Amino acid sequence: MNITQSTVTELRDPTGILTGKRYEVYLYLEFEEDDELVEEDAAGIRTIYVVDGEADKVTATYFFKKGTEQALDFELEDEEIEEVLAFCRENVEKVEETSNNN
Repeated sequence: MNITQSTVTELRDPTGILTGKRYEVYLYLEFEEDDELVEEDAAGIRTIYVVDGEADKVTATYFFKKGTEQALDFELEDEEIEEVLAFCRENVEKVEETSNNN
């Protein structure tokens, strides 16, 4: 999986019911020519990254279509989910550091 671009946005819980922090993460990917996701016009992966104390996880993870952000009916493999989680861990820390310095 080759991530070419990403966006990270912190999601706010106006009710205060949810614990921890949540981030919406879009990963824009480059696919191999023979990958069936190319035929589906896939752009990348969308996920919600949750950090609650020392625990973290990704939820609501799916491939999305270019232009419409429509969810595609492809499941991520366990290895891909681990890559997404590792990417989120690294990049959300950068967002946190940037926002804390401002």
